[in-house]
Amino acid sequence: MPGINIGIDLGTNHVRFFVEGKGVVLTENAVTACDTRTGRTLSLGSKAYQMIGRTPDSVCVHYPLREGVVSDFTAAQNLLRYYLQQICGNRIFKPNLVLCMPSGLTGLEQRTLLNIATSSGAAKACLIEKALAAAIGAGVDHRKPRGTMIVDVGGGTTEIAVVTMGSLAEHESLKIGGNIFDMAIRRYIRRERDILVGRLTAEQIKKKIGCAYLRDAEIAIAVKGKSYLTGMPVVFEVTTTEVFLALREHLRQIVDAIRSMLSQTPPELLADISDNGIILTGGSALLPGIAGCIERETHVRTFVAEDPSNCVARGIGMALRHMDILSGNGYFFKTPQQIGTSA
Repeated sequence: MPGINIGIDLGTNHVRFFVEGKGVVLTENAVTACDTRTGRTLSLGSKAYQMIGRTPDSVCVHYPLREGVVSDFTAAQNLLRYYLQQICGNRIFKPNLVLCMPSGLTGLEQRTLLNIATSSGAAKACLIEKALAAAIGAGVDHRKPRGTMIVDVGGGTTEIAVVTMGSLAEHESLKIGGNIFDMAIRRYIRRERDILVGRLTAEQIKKKIGCAYLRDAEIAIAVKGKSYLTGMPVVFEVTTTEVFLALREHLRQIVDAIRSMLSQTPPELLADISDNGIILTGGSALLPGIAGCIERETHVRTFVAEDPSNCVARGIGMALRHMDILSGNGYFFKTPQQIGTSA
């Protein structure tokens, strides 16, 4: 195929670009800022991210994807088009794109992703399941008939799958991820302290002292917020115990979904998983203690993959080098005309 091949991990919080022969060349926040009066895009990526919670009513800052599904077609299109132009420049041939997707998307949702890719400047576009890409990017051999469980904890979803021979034997997509963790922290602080904190503050709390277990030695950090009762600014302390209590319910849901999938996995694949362990990928897999939390509940060795945030992008890059991974799962590159006529 003419044109360069590019893999895109279009996540809820971040977008990562893998260029064949170069690796991961760009990682940006999947955020756009636009003027609500004119519809004009004002900023993209990290610059738009810094605007969250700090804009007038005339400026809307939001994520084009929500829980792994496109919520704003135009914003997602503008985001991809801008960064593709940065990567490709003024090349004669348009690029060919491979995008990741959560498992279980409807045909309409899949066509929406393909349409975004081609309308952003791609000649052809193809899809791959996020869990499969994460497994391949984490080093799972896609050619062997060996079962491996992958748990990709992203910003908007948690993808749980059993992978064998380059395909998904079992899979489930939970609408739980880093964004839900942030929201849970905000709700807990409001409920227990009568204090409001913004989305960026909650994310920083999670990154600094978030954990999936009760620490023996408690840690606290000072945080700025707004009193729900008086409306005045306040400075207060948040502890690791409070953050764990805020996240506990959602961590339990992830663990329960993993246990449920293990219980319905065929015996031979389950034996392989027992040997190979459970692999965690995704940015939220960096939450301290999450691997130990899963291992205690499942009695299966659980570990975080190397560089978990980039596993999906690397896996898409591997699929670009081994096209049989895509064709083996029924995915082929499609032109805009083929996408428009697909059922």
